[in-house]
Order: sequence, then C-alpha cells, then structure tokens
Amino acid sequence: MPQITVDYSRTITPAFDRAGFARALHEATVEIAAAKPEACKTQFRASEFTAFGYEDPDEHGHAVVHVTLGLLAGRTEETKAKLTEAVLELLRKHIEVDPGTVLHASAEVRELDASYRKF
Repeated sequence: MPQITVDYSRTITPAFDRAGFARALHEATVEIAAAKPEACKTQFRASEFTAFGYEDPDEHGHAVVHVTLGLLAGRTEETKAKLTEAVLELLRKHIEVDPGTVLHASAEVRELDASYRKF
C-alpha cells in the first residue's frame, strides 16, 4: 500500500515526466496520507488508443490521464480529497503537452478491499 496506477494516452509520452511525477507523488502520499515511502508503488500504463467524444482519434487533439490511488481503509474524506487535488497539481507540473492538445486529467483515491494482501 499504496497501490498507484497511472493510465494515460500514449501520445503524451514524450511530454510526461513520469519519473519526476512518481517521486513527487510518493512524497505527497507520504505527507498527506501518512504512507511509508517504501510502500509507495506506481505503475504507468500507456494506452494505445484514446477516444474523446466525436473527435477523429487520428487527430490527437485530446489526451487523457487518470491516476488511481489504492489506500488501506481509515483515511478521512478530507485526506482523500487533499491527495487527489495534490495529484492534479503534480500532473500540471509534470506534463507539458503541445498547445494544440487538450489534456483531460483526473484522479481518485479508493480504499483497498479487506482481502488485500501483499508479499
């Protein structure tokens, strides 16, 4: 814990400082949600195909990034909201898309199920 997944449009790969984002996200998660640094794990998954509304996907006028943070139960709603706001601010700092691209960024904190185990 925490289990962090970042899904994003492959078209923004060159504009996304993933290493810098992961480091800053781990720091924020430790500070805001009282996680242990060694427990922070982030996976990045680039999507081959992203569709937005009625846009022709070949135009690449839109890009999507969504961050999911799975935490053990016990955080307040205020803590979860503060963490998601921090995630969005970090995405703004670590993704520099071309002026012609609209970036749609979102984040959510979910509680891990009681069945969660790790080794």
